[in-house]
Amino acid sequence: MSHRMPESVHANPYLAFDFGAESGRAVLAHLQSGILTTTEVHRFANEPVEYGGSLHWDVARLWLEVRKSLASLKATELAGIGVDAWGVDYALLGERGGLLENPYHYRDRRTEGAMEEVFRRVTREEIYETTGIQFMPINTLYQLFAAQRENPDLLKAARYLLTIPDLFNYWLTGNAVCEFTNATTTQMVDPVKRTWAVSLMQRLELPVDLPAPIVEPGSIIGRLLPGIAGNSSLTRTNVIAPACHDTGSAVAAISARDGTAFISSGTWSLLGTELDAPVITRDSLRLNFTNEGGVNGTTRLLKNVMGLWMLQCCRESWTAQGQCYDYRELENLASREASFIHLVDPDDDSFLRPADMPAAINEFCSRTHQPCPRDPGAYVRTIFESLAFKYRMVLRSLEHVTGVPIAQIRIIGGGSKNRLLNQLTADATGRRVLAGPAEATALGNVAIQILATGGASSLQGVRAIVDRSFPTEVFEPLETDNWDQHAERFEHYCESIYA
Repeated sequence: MSHRMPESVHANPYLAFDFGAESGRAVLAHLQSGILTTTEVHRFANEPVEYGGSLHWDVARLWLEVRKSLASLKATELAGIGVDAWGVDYALLGERGGLLENPYHYRDRRTEGAMEEVFRRVTREEIYETTGIQFMPINTLYQLFAAQRENPDLLKAARYLLTIPDLFNYWLTGNAVCEFTNATTTQMVDPVKRTWAVSLMQRLELPVDLPAPIVEPGSIIGRLLPGIAGNSSLTRTNVIAPACHDTGSAVAAISARDGTAFISSGTWSLLGTELDAPVITRDSLRLNFTNEGGVNGTTRLLKNVMGLWMLQCCRESWTAQGQCYDYRELENLASREASFIHLVDPDDDSFLRPADMPAAINEFCSRTHQPCPRDPGAYVRTIFESLAFKYRMVLRSLEHVTGVPIAQIRIIGGGSKNRLLNQLTADATGRRVLAGPAEATALGNVAIQILATGGASSLQGVRAIVDRSFPTEVFEPLETDNWDQHAERFEHYCESIYA
């Protein structure tokens, strides 16, 4: 498998498949005269399915949407195809390469108690020293442990374990590999050696030969299979591994290091900075920071915050009651509400998979002796202010762990279009916020394809192309004193140890 193609500049467009927790899309990107332009050629829903008491992803449906996207481009010659998706979830392939079951959704309940059971065999400290990954019950390590406990015969029948984007790469090329940035989200990779953490898996009696070989972002995985390309112009198109983890791709699009932090804002908010090496210390363990793989040998030191999942769930609850709002309307309603009336910890377990999100917010407010919000605008204001306060806390911890002061924050992803949340983030943190690009994930996917095909000579160069092509919006901090007055109250609700 080659890792770089010869230096050449392609006039042909690049295709990025970007799968999110709510929807997926196919984005076509043209690079001409140093400027990148994008067109969304296909968008589709990504809805989990529940059966047999379990929650799964409908990957066959997603594959159908991939095929539809490719069919619409049969007259187009592509410079490359790249896939990115969410982390932690996995697929099992059998002896003949068939899918053994629909991949589980990370919000499925089978992992309840798995993390504690794992700690009885291997301590938290040992797992963190080995992997540098934060502890979340959704991590692949605990999903796989739960699978081994509940259905060992299925794991015995499996030939390969692939993460979700790797599954689509396999279906596109016939080559089973795991791309490094997404592999790190499993909590089963040694971030220094950049290999599977075999000894950890052995101690947990997990099958060590199951995960497919790791490849670096920028690797050519293979050519599009003839059965998919047909006799079209897609024949012989290279499928290239970008940062297959969606946050990895988003951060690949921008420069967020040396005093700049990033917030990749979507269903989850991922707040961190780019480093040249992992930070695996007592403090990074205590503060539950994660060292996810980055592009070109970098590490993304970050922390997961619940993010706009809370807003998505509230909107679903209101829609079910016949109150239909789009996100812009909800933002406008929130902007008219009074400040700091209700605050919640977005990372409280009660918000991970509630039956009714507004009810879960009410319950948290009651538990912490606050009044409950009374209308949609108040709920949304609660979510936005709580997220901004959480960002403030995590930012302080990030500075403590790295020893580097953060001067500004770059907000990327769909949440960067939320101007109210951007301003609240600037106010809460006292830092300048640069918002955009909203399409950072697809752009970072394309950026690594450009690098792999010789369309740019360095990571710095390809990031400069993105910056030139997609200007940012600046939010300066205002009224920071008001936030300082309420910060202690918020931290009390979180009951967190922070630096």
